[in-house]
Amino acid sequence: MDCRQAAARADAFVDGELDPAERAAMAAHLLGCAACRGQVEERRELAAALSAGATYHRAPEGLAERIGAALDAAPAFAPGRAQRWRPAALAASLALVAALSSFATLRLAVPDPGDALLDDMVAGHVRALMADHLTDVASSDQHTVKPWFNGKLNLSPPVKDLTTSGFPLVGGRLDYVAGRPAAALVYRHRQHVINLFVAPDDARAAATPAASARQGYNVLHWSDGGLGYWAVSDLGAADLAQFQSLMRETR
Repeated sequence: MDCRQAAARADAFVDGELDPAERAAMAAHLLGCAACRGQVEERRELAAALSAGATYHRAPEGLAERIGAALDAAPAFAPGRAQRWRPAALAASLALVAALSSFATLRLAVPDPGDALLDDMVAGHVRALMADHLTDVASSDQHTVKPWFNGKLNLSPPVKDLTTSGFPLVGGRLDYVAGRPAAALVYRHRQHVINLFVAPDDARAAATPAASARQGYNVLHWSDGGLGYWAVSDLGAADLAQFQSLMRETR
């Protein structure tokens, strides 16, 4: 993907409207292009600002009945002509009212920051699998993987050895999520890959649900010591929860 293609997909990327393959290609381009990365981050900030100021409105009780009654009572301005347009207008109005009444709450159509962040995590997981690029440093030794990140990120991801618990460490890599570089620690459980993304905690991270499912993958999120963690895998929810528990308990 080049800059022209990335610019055309920037809004859809921020809104979470790209399919997994396109999102993975977009994220790969952003990882190496500071200009496009800045444009995407500006769009994210705008979306977050709009979402923070969004207001909620509940349709009043009986609104559909009142509009229908008002339309029935409205005078016909021109005999004959009214017969042509008034039924269509009534049908369209009632259809709109029915749609409004079917939703208890309406809000501005802006992307949720937590949803966008989750989409980025899943895209990073899919991209690593598709490109066969799980690791930049391949090692099962935590004392090899952890220092590899020194000087590459403004954080020091905690790398833990969970081999005896059935979750061996595979290695680590740099990735791009939420408009910035992040650490990705790679583990396995039987034949399943787990990508554990680590990035500084912020408001968008706080908006991420603790557990969710995206595009067939389970995602668990937690925070600790000013860092946000997202474990992404096609593992079953129970196995991924066991991995999360081990990561949080092992020192």
